[in-house]
Amino acid sequence: MELRTVNPTAQGPSSNFTGTVYVTPIHSGTEPSRLTVALVRFPPGAHTNWHRHAVGQTLHVTEGVGLVGTRDGSVVRVRAGDTVVCPPDEEHWHGAAADTFMSHLALLEGKPDGGDPTTWLEPLPDDDYRQANG
Repeated sequence: MELRTVNPTAQGPSSNFTGTVYVTPIHSGTEPSRLTVALVRFPPGAHTNWHRHAVGQTLHVTEGVGLVGTRDGSVVRVRAGDTVVCPPDEEHWHGAAADTFMSHLALLEGKPDGGDPTTWLEPLPDDDYRQANG
């Protein structure tokens, strides 16, 4: 058993997020594990750019209400306790609803070659975010 103390929280890079987003790394696996886990906190209105993950991503909502959208226009409203599984290479975005905070655990696997499993794409247009909020 190994106790790991809390890692420092950092602000997510503005190149990947709209609004101020905070990321607290929880775990980064060592071979043979490639599991990465982070607690991500989104204030109202904050969200990711479009992106995809080589081996997929699982999001487990721990607090608040959020949105997860895909390129086909599907958007799901998520609440604390909900889990969303994004398959490998599915382009998606996620973040808080316009009027509430949302936090989630982001779980993903690194690529077998050790490269970055996330490909960041363009920002979500403001009109698309407003429409997703209904």
